[in-house]
Order: sequence, then structure tokens, then C-alpha cells
Amino acid sequence: MKPPIRIIAAIVLALPLGFTTGAALAADTGHSHGPEVHGTLEMNHGQQWETDAPLRQGMGNLHKIVSNGLDGAHANTLQPDDYKNMSGEINQQFAYIVENCKLEPQADAQLHVLLAGMMQGAEVMEGKVSGSQPEQGLVKMAQSLNEYGKYFNHPNWQNFDVSH
Repeated sequence: MKPPIRIIAAIVLALPLGFTTGAALAADTGHSHGPEVHGTLEMNHGQQWETDAPLRQGMGNLHKIVSNGLDGAHANTLQPDDYKNMSGEINQQFAYIVENCKLEPQADAQLHVLLAGMMQGAEVMEGKVSGSQPEQGLVKMAQSLNEYGKYFNHPNWQNFDVSH
């Protein structure tokens, strides 16, 4: 069974900053996903934040999902259900990261900021944001993954070209 994005969002966003992503979970669905609540991404004293194997695995899988989605979007072959299916796969990776990733507190806080943006993209892909097109959610996911590559140390990370 695929967990709904709102449950995953509540879990990830309810985690107090300073706890690892695998810490005790509390569901608070009243969280906003805006940067005013979760802060902005910052470097670790001019360096990238360290990652662990589960984070790299989850982010690598997210990269593959988004890459395949962008290929389909550029070919104009994606249907609304394709975006919903991708969003389900993305949700599975979020759940994996939340369950398995253990970062030091400051890196974890930065990861929360990043995941909030990704969750926004996934919600748009699912069609849960009125006035938005699924393609916009896919682009938001790609942009967030590019931010991950900028702020987190993930060897051989490839950014997406989202200029078109």
C-alpha cells in the first residue's frame, strides 16, 4: 500500500529540527510547506552537507523517477495517471528516506527544507493543487533535486536542465 503524500508530509514536517529523519514521528497536518516555516537552504560553512547511504539511495531513486518523467514530458507522452503513478513512486522514496536516513541534526534540518519543496512538487503532480499542471510539479521536483545536488555531498550527482 502506498502511503498518501499528506501522511508522509506530516511525518517529515512534524519531525523537530535537530532530530534525525528516523526519529520519533508525530503527525501534525497543520504544517505549511512554505520557506517561512521551514527556513532556507544553507551550506555547511561553505561546504556541502554530508549524506548517508540511505539518503543517497533514496535520492538516486528519485532522480531516476524524475529523469524518466522528464523524458516522457519532453516527448509529450505522459497522461495524468502517469504523473499520479510517478507521485506514488516518489512517496515511496520519501518514506524510505524518512525511515532509514540518519543525518547529524544540522544536515537533517536542511534536508527538511529540501523535502518540503519536493513534497509540494509531488502534490502538484498528483493533481492536488488547483490551478497547477502536473508538469509544473515534475519541474519542481527536478529543481528540488538540483538543490539537493548543490547543498548535499552526493558523488557523481547529475543536475537536470530545467531551463526549457
